[in-house]
Amino acid sequence: MSFSLIQKVNDEQKKHAVVDVRSGDTVRVHQKIKEGNKERVQMFEGVVIRTDNKKSHTARVTVRKVASGIGVEKSFLLHSPLVEKIEIVRRSKVRRNFLSFLRQRSGKSARLKAVKFDREAVNTLPEAPKAEAPKEEAASDEK
Repeated sequence: MSFSLIQKVNDEQKKHAVVDVRSGDTVRVHQKIKEGNKERVQMFEGVVIRTDNKKSHTARVTVRKVASGIGVEKSFLLHSPLVEKIEIVRRSKVRRNFLSFLRQRSGKSARLKAVKFDREAVNTLPEAPKAEAPKEEAASDEK
């Protein structure tokens, strides 16, 4: 099997645009949850402690939050159809990609220094490119 064919299939699975999520960002992930025959959207808000394969169709972020005093981590595939949208709430200054040290910390020592950023610009995605009409149909309309 040729690499170009595999690459083409992988690119078809990708979303046309995703938010540029980095380690240290506080994000709100809207995820579709299916319960029986009903579907709802559930939010998960926390700090991104890891990003993987950003350019690939298997791009993944690991988000951590503390719920009821217990640390909860969840991994989300960015190009998954179950992830409806990712919204960046806060951006922090970090010097590494994998913030595993946050697992051992709580309270004040787990704080990250916030950085000013344009929230509107970061969270807006470009529209999907529209499919062009086939040339054969356009030629027959002119006659």
